Amino acid sequence: MAEKFIVIPYRKVRGGVGPGEMRQASNAASAEKIAAAMADRFIGVAAYAVEVDEESGDMTSPRLLVQFGEIAELPSS
Repeated sequence: MAEKFIVIPYRKVRGGVGPGEMRQASNAASAEKIAAAMADRFIGVAAYAVEVDEESGDMTSPRLLVQFGEIAELPSS
């Protein structure tokens, strides 16, 4: 398992908010900076640290680093 950093923008969808295209960041500070830069263009943006299984690519244990606006809950499988 390896820790990765991702940024997810959220858009308004019928019945709430939905995730847009995920972006990777090199570290936590970079993820927070990217999220802040995207915040004006989306209803919400969140930066997460996630555990990634290097063999399968599965992401687990999302930990919210920073949030701007309205976001949806990520499954914590």
